[in-house]
Amino acid sequence: MGIVDKNVKSLPFVQAELNYLAPTTEKPRTYAFAPPPGEPQSTLTSQPHLVPIFDVRPIVDGLSLDRQGFVLARHKTAVRDFADDEEIARVYYPEAEAFLRTTLKADRVFIFDHTVRKRIPGSADVRGVGPRQPATRVHVDQTDASGRNRVREHLPDEADRLLKGRVQVINLWRPIRGPLRDAPLAMCDATTVAPDDLVASDLIYPNRRGEIYAVTFNPTHRWFYAPDMDVDEVLLLKCYDSATDGRTRFGPHTAFTDPTTPVDAPPRESIELRTLVFHFDGHAD
Repeated sequence: MGIVDKNVKSLPFVQAELNYLAPTTEKPRTYAFAPPPGEPQSTLTSQPHLVPIFDVRPIVDGLSLDRQGFVLARHKTAVRDFADDEEIARVYYPEAEAFLRTTLKADRVFIFDHTVRKRIPGSADVRGVGPRQPATRVHVDQTDASGRNRVREHLPDEADRLLKGRVQVINLWRPIRGPLRDAPLAMCDATTVAPDDLVASDLIYPNRRGEIYAVTFNPTHRWFYAPDMDVDEVLLLKCYDSATDGRTRFGPHTAFTDPTTPVDAPPRESIELRTLVFHFDGHAD
């Protein structure tokens, strides 16, 4: 039984605004760096909607990446300093690779980048200008096209072979400081998302062009979060799945402002790894 089959209204929840994409007839685009003179940072126009965001902890055992598109798990780390990129690569990458390979019953996991975020009130999320900020628009990190392209971009010599099997892009997200009460992550139950809710949007880098899904509002969406996450908890977020057999392929998510956050709560610090997950037989349990 999935989340939407349970009595969701019995769960604790907060009411918060989420920034959806306003309806548009043109493909949106965003610069991932300071834009050229005269160009806006983004042509995405936000449309805030006040929605209930339910506490997922009472139903955490019912979560599935292949249904809801996210799961909450425990995973301890030996990393002492997440500000040290060398330590992240040396310690955290192998830890996370082993954890994901076991958890997802994967044949191979390839970590292609990571992002450390530290919220600074009033700061915009402009890459290369101060710490990365929480992403406060509802989005999916990959699209059908960019998910496949990630394999060709990062493993070009093996791409043709790897793309014959099942490929997922899975983000591993964790707080660096806990309990996390500032700018938590909200995840949409992907079984409540219609294909037309996802709008492909260009993400322009200095040397390439990527693509993400922005998301338009649908009253059927059901949102969840894990309050007070600690440093030994992680969220697995499905950003792409090559499987087209009916399982969830894309999981929308966003940071949000929790109205119950104490005024003295430390600003959010978090790290996310983006990974390619391969199943050579084309499926997993």
